[in-house]
Amino acid sequence: MTGERPTAETVSSLLGDHELVVASNRQPYSHEREDGEIVVNRPAGGLTSALDPVVQSAGGTWVAWASGDADHDVTDENGRVGVPPEDPAYDLRRVSLTEEQVEGYYYGYSNQVLWPICHIDTSKMNARADFWEHYRDANRAFADAIADEASDDSLVWLQDYHLALAPRMIRETNPDVFCMQFWHITWPSWDAFQTCPQYEQLLDGLLANDLVGFHTDQYCQNFLDCAAMLPDARVDRATRSVVYKGRRTFVRPFPLGIDATHRRQLALSSADTGFWNEFRDEHDIGDTVALGVERLDYTKGIPERLTALEQFWETRPEWQGELTYVQKASESRTQIPEYQAIQDFVESEIERINTQFGTNDWTPIVYLNEYLSKDGLATLYREADLGIVSPRRDGMNLVAKEFVASQVDDPGVLLLSELTGAHEELGDESISVHPHDTLGFADAIETALTLPETERAHRMNDLERLVHSNDVYAWMTKQFRTVESIQRGRDVAKQSIKRQ
Repeated sequence: MTGERPTAETVSSLLGDHELVVASNRQPYSHEREDGEIVVNRPAGGLTSALDPVVQSAGGTWVAWASGDADHDVTDENGRVGVPPEDPAYDLRRVSLTEEQVEGYYYGYSNQVLWPICHIDTSKMNARADFWEHYRDANRAFADAIADEASDDSLVWLQDYHLALAPRMIRETNPDVFCMQFWHITWPSWDAFQTCPQYEQLLDGLLANDLVGFHTDQYCQNFLDCAAMLPDARVDRATRSVVYKGRRTFVRPFPLGIDATHRRQLALSSADTGFWNEFRDEHDIGDTVALGVERLDYTKGIPERLTALEQFWETRPEWQGELTYVQKASESRTQIPEYQAIQDFVESEIERINTQFGTNDWTPIVYLNEYLSKDGLATLYREADLGIVSPRRDGMNLVAKEFVASQVDDPGVLLLSELTGAHEELGDESISVHPHDTLGFADAIETALTLPETERAHRMNDLERLVHSNDVYAWMTKQFRTVESIQRGRDVAKQSIKRQ
């Protein structure tokens, strides 16, 4: 495969004799009741969409929470259903959780304890005892299902912060299975992580893995720093590993990518849909367009961005009537008060700024919180002159990469927060911003909008090369090759012991 760009098939070929068992909170397919019939909702994007073709190619099992209201109507007595429905290639094993468990495990502990701690906003932590109990119980339910599906020859691949305790639980019945886990959000420094009351139990769970992956070197170093605080852990900085309870856990950076080829094809195919002309006519857009795309989450830096845009229009009146900012926002975790608050604040700020600067034929900020088709989003990415990605903290941020992959016409400019994992890869060719530096942020917007055409093209060409060469399949390939390397090293060690 040397020199070839990895595909789903080439990634799955790296598994060799291993049977793949993927585990994630979100499932790749859900079954829902609509008008008295059962319909299938398929992956629309994100990690599940990228992993699905790999698991289809490799076969095996995907363990996930049964979130659909008709999920159990189609599963067998063991909670399994073959997917995709039209041509089953692997088993989806569904984990049943009560509404109370979901509230405590997902909306509670995962998103009101781990999420704020990892994004270094510990004041938002809500460490209720029942949240922890539900998190532990849900991890047990996942671990039991995984243990049922896995054999000693399986490769168990856990996804994200929802399942930190599951690896140790899996070891109780499957002590020799290879476990790996990818942590999709930031990993904080020790002083932030220590604010979690259950930090020792979380580390104990994660260190039952053979391999733990993060987006960046810095997150790996932070994790090693935290592991070093466990009394019985021995951290080997040279090999980036931790020996704990008789097992060596390797810690490695694997920057997550996107399906860049698919994103480019979407951008190209959406050119003739007519969406852009209709959108411009409907929203009184200026000749220059900036775009932001994200969930309504306090980590995404939307209020800080709006403040910088207000500063920009106020101090550079020549851009009034010229630059329109389009904010595509998705409601998120509205059961949690902080999320409802950020939604209300963003909407009120946009209304205030539009009232301050808007005219009869120009809207400064266009706010989109309704459903947008994949062609519509691809069109916005393609047509935007400026992509603004300015989170207060973000593990990677794939929006930055989606914007780059979609720049198939006149090249735009990426404005990127230095507090994202993506900045480690893309920072040199983007315009860097600090989300809390309002004046510097406004200056960066002007710099980006006034770059010479040749420099814009040069920067975007380099960004495209990086995004395409480090896509989601390269991300998976690096992890499976690391598994191979770890197992080869262990085989050599075993043979050496036998010869002694």
